[in-house]
Amino acid sequence: MIKVFDGGAYLLDENTLLDEKAAKAEQLEKKQLSKNTLAYGILQSHNVSGDEKELRIKFDAMASHDITFVGIIQTAIASGLKEFPLPYVLTNCHNSLCAVGGTINEDDHIFGYSAAKKYGGQFVPPHQAVIHQYMREMQAGAGKMILGSDSHTRYGALGTMAIGEGGGELVKQLLKQTYDIKYPGVVAVYLKNAPRPGVGPQDVALSIIGKVFASGYVKNKVMEFVGPGVSCLSMDFRNGIDVMTTETTCLSSIWRTDEKTAQFLSLHGRKNDYKKLEPKYPAYYDGAIVVDLAKIKPMIAMPFHPSNIYTIDEVNNNLEDILHEVEENAKVILANKKLNLGLQDKIIKGKFRVDQGVIAGCAGGLYENLMHTAHMLRGNSTGDFPLSVYPASQPVFVDLLQKGAISDLAKAGATIRTAFCGPCFGAGDVPENQGFSIRHTTRNFPNREGSKPNQGQIACVALMDARSIAATARNQGFLTAADEGWEEMPPYQFDKTVYEHRVYNGIGKPQLEEKLVQGPNIKPWPKMRQLTDNLLLEMCAVIEDAVTTTDELIPSGETSSYRSNPLGLAEFTLSRKVPEYVARAKKVQKEEAKRAKGEKIDEYLPEKLRGKGMEKNTGIGSVIFAIKPGDGSAREQAASCQRVLGADANIAIEYATKRYRSNLINWGIIPFIVEKEMLGSFSVGDKIFIAGIRRALSEGAKSVTATIYKDNGQEKEITLLLKDLSKEERDILLAGCLINFNNLK
Repeated sequence: MIKVFDGGAYLLDENTLLDEKAAKAEQLEKKQLSKNTLAYGILQSHNVSGDEKELRIKFDAMASHDITFVGIIQTAIASGLKEFPLPYVLTNCHNSLCAVGGTINEDDHIFGYSAAKKYGGQFVPPHQAVIHQYMREMQAGAGKMILGSDSHTRYGALGTMAIGEGGGELVKQLLKQTYDIKYPGVVAVYLKNAPRPGVGPQDVALSIIGKVFASGYVKNKVMEFVGPGVSCLSMDFRNGIDVMTTETTCLSSIWRTDEKTAQFLSLHGRKNDYKKLEPKYPAYYDGAIVVDLAKIKPMIAMPFHPSNIYTIDEVNNNLEDILHEVEENAKVILANKKLNLGLQDKIIKGKFRVDQGVIAGCAGGLYENLMHTAHMLRGNSTGDFPLSVYPASQPVFVDLLQKGAISDLAKAGATIRTAFCGPCFGAGDVPENQGFSIRHTTRNFPNREGSKPNQGQIACVALMDARSIAATARNQGFLTAADEGWEEMPPYQFDKTVYEHRVYNGIGKPQLEEKLVQGPNIKPWPKMRQLTDNLLLEMCAVIEDAVTTTDELIPSGETSSYRSNPLGLAEFTLSRKVPEYVARAKKVQKEEAKRAKGEKIDEYLPEKLRGKGMEKNTGIGSVIFAIKPGDGSAREQAASCQRVLGADANIAIEYATKRYRSNLINWGIIPFIVEKEMLGSFSVGDKIFIAGIRRALSEGAKSVTATIYKDNGQEKEITLLLKDLSKEERDILLAGCLINFNNLK
């Protein structure tokens, strides 16, 4: 089904892929042929550094949604923003619902609208389109690069290399700065043959994620989709696979383009955005993933990660064992030995009956997915099984309406919603306690569906393709693998009239006299101090899970209305994982406030550090330890909330994604690394003293020596690594955050 190469790979032509061993006979050179990939050409065409290894990228366009754009624009304004220097699209697909929290969600929308007018951007009102569908329809094009403040910023199937990052990186583009990375590895994803009936894009995506996530095979690399199988897939199918590449932890993705790509862009009124992209043959890749599409079966990603995959047939044939395994894993992941998901109770006469189905967002709400669902449900009934369907944009909804698909879905019992990302992060269709939801969405992390375990609630999500969700709904909620396709699906007809009537397009037309409208919940960032000569850090959370997601660092869903209020949002930091964290961090922050006023802090200091006048040059801050933090969302709040509460550092064995590490740096939080042998060395309450941290960063040191002081009086000297920090990243850390860095220039 899927094969992963141990080493590099050579693509000799569209149909011939060789591993390094087989290619030796061809006497092929790696260095020059690695420049023949699509990724190399696109990256270098956007690189302004003059150095092909040290990239400084300027993007063609950017996109943000209403959970992120307020903070980004406020940061940019505080850093000297004059006007948007590139097309910047502000969508409203996350805080779309305005029923909770009073006026604050709509206040964010009005802020975005006023910012688009003032600084020259594009504003997509609520319910018109989810962010990535809009960018596919109206912005992506062959050879472009797009930066988005959402981790699923992926438009590779349209020939656009797109990257999801935290807000700080978008701020840099708004200030005409660059996105700085080392040239990434490039991995070929070689597709062959065609999918069998009933198999959809989510099945292919989950199969790839399950194969490569745990090993980190494509971590921070570019996935380049090539091979004859590409031409066997429709554009919706390609887009559905592409958006899920985020869950592999890759940096970005790119696909070879063909006549289907040209047709898609032409249909959306942008035929000039097409050009044929394919590697120059032969091309060298740092690795390869071979996917035989004909062997992919309907898949399910069981809780609590998209990589936890099985075929649906496997689950149905081994129900008790697999459900027991999920329940046991949940006890470990959620640190609750008494946890009961209630999964065994869902086995009825040997079959697994799930509680809810959802098809939504940038992965699920595509035209073909919903047409397949309507086709499979036509003339049938979902019974008491609730199925919610969210078309990804109003143009998709209009065409489904005109073709009668909406009527077919509604008559079968499905409910139709507007374009909204809520089910992906717990702001819509939250299941009941002990509910099991099957979803064609992007993630199934713990509690991301909206449950609150610290309040005695627990539910879980499995990811599936829309086709198998439809088959399950037709079977009254009993888990069922799809086994049929629709050979003669009517072609999609795009009508942008709704956008012409509702979307504000001020790109390149700033109106600086316009007032920026800020509601009462929109608060500015608090001031951050510059890095002091020395640091004394108190450990406020120790997380020894294999991976820590951004949802665990700062929950989604119930916190979304506070995204524009840094102090209000910070109250939720680590609330699902370490509920005591906020109080601990605030206690440390009070000591720093005393120090900053020149008050004596000897009582707080470890005994050996007392009486040395440390309040003059030693900052006091909090720190967390996690083995591998930052998997998942690009939301910068996972870092900024820690900083608002006085954090100065994270300590990790490794960082799950580049975007989380970038968020830490842009908010002045030092991303320390320690060796695996340090596991078990840290405890809550430890005080870690780092002498000369400012000098170490200034001089480009690769590590610093620190001392851990334990509550019991023991002390231990340790090494904290400062890995792969560029000069600019060090300067941002020295300044205390990106805002300070720009104001100190």
